[in-house]
Amino acid sequence: MAHRITDECTYCGACEPECPVSAITPGDDLYVINESVCVDCVGHHDEPACVAICPVDCIIKV
Repeated sequence: MAHRITDECTYCGACEPECPVSAITPGDDLYVINESVCVDCVGHHDEPACVAICPVDCIIKV
């Protein structure tokens, strides 16, 4: 399952370097997860790294 960043994103950038498959990129007002690339960190981490690091809990599973 992929993840998505909601409008509550504060554009802090904490999530981007945590993604093991580089699915997160900066958008105009918030970071964006390429859902076709996101692997839910399976095979990389025990839990989705972006969700664990996000200070405002704005990353949801889709």
